[in-house]
Amino acid sequence: MSGSTGDIAEAWRHHRPYLVNLAYQMLGDIGDAEDVAQEAFLRLSRTDVNTIDDVRAWLTVVAGRLCLDQARSARARYERPGDIEAAADAVNQPVRLDPADRVTLDDEVRTALLEVLRRLSPGERVSFVLHDVFGVPFDAIAETVGRPAGTCRQLARRARAKFALTQPKPGEVTAAEHQLVTEKFITACANGDLQALVAVLDPTVWGVGTVLADPALPPQINHGPHDVAVNLLRYLGPGATVVSGPAGQPVLLAFAERRLFAVVVLTIGEHLVTKIEATADPSARV
Repeated sequence: MSGSTGDIAEAWRHHRPYLVNLAYQMLGDIGDAEDVAQEAFLRLSRTDVNTIDDVRAWLTVVAGRLCLDQARSARARYERPGDIEAAADAVNQPVRLDPADRVTLDDEVRTALLEVLRRLSPGERVSFVLHDVFGVPFDAIAETVGRPAGTCRQLARRARAKFALTQPKPGEVTAAEHQLVTEKFITACANGDLQALVAVLDPTVWGVGTVLADPALPPQINHGPHDVAVNLLRYLGPGATVVSGPAGQPVLLAFAERRLFAVVVLTIGEHLVTKIEATADPSARV
C-alpha cells in the first residue's frame, strides 16, 4: 500500500528542503542532491506512510544510503589514474584573462566544497554530515552506513579531525543553534512562507545585497524583518533551491535551474538572524 497524495505532499513541503540540503552536504552537487531527494520521496510514495513512526528519520536513512552509494561510486571514478592526471592538468593551467572564460561563482563554490569532501572517505563523509551537521544519532547512522554505531562514531571523529584543518576558528554560535536557524530559514524560503521567514529574523535585522555583474550599482539595503523577508523571497522563494555551505558553515547557496546565482552569509545570535549579506550573479539565473 502506497502513501496517500496528501501525506506525500505534506512530507514534501516540510522535509524536502532539509533532504536536499543534507544530500548536498554529502555530494557537493546540487543536481545530484535534488535527484537523491526525488528518489527518496519516490520510495516514500511506494510505502505505507502510516507504518512509519518518523517520516523525516525514514527519509534521512534512505537519502543517506543513496548518498553513500553515490559517494563511493564517485570516489572510485575520481581515483582512476586518468582522472587524477586530468584534474592535475586543470589545476596547472595558466590563468586566462578573457572575460568569456571567467571562473563563475558556481565553479568557485563547487571546487571549494569538493576539495573538502575529497579529504573524507564515503563512510567518514556520511557519518560526519549526518551526526555533526544534522544531529542524527549514531544508532540511526549505523543503519544507514551498514556498520556498528561505534565504527560510525570513529568515522565521524576522523572526519572531524580532517575537516577541522580546513576551517577557520569557530565563532560563538554553536553548531546546533546554527543548524536550527538555517533549517528554519531554508524551509521558509522554499515554501515562500513570509510569516515563517519573519519569525526567524531578529527585530533589528538588516540585509545588504551586492550584484557582481555591475560593481557600480550601489548595494541594496533593507531594514526590519518584514522588508528583509519580502526582499529575500523575491530571489530565494519558490523556484530557487537554497542549501547550506560546506558542512554547516554560516553561508547559504542559492541555485536556480541547478545553477548557482547567489551566496548569502548569515549572522546569527540568540537563535535569530541579525544580518544578511548577499552576493548575486544575475547572469547565472537565466
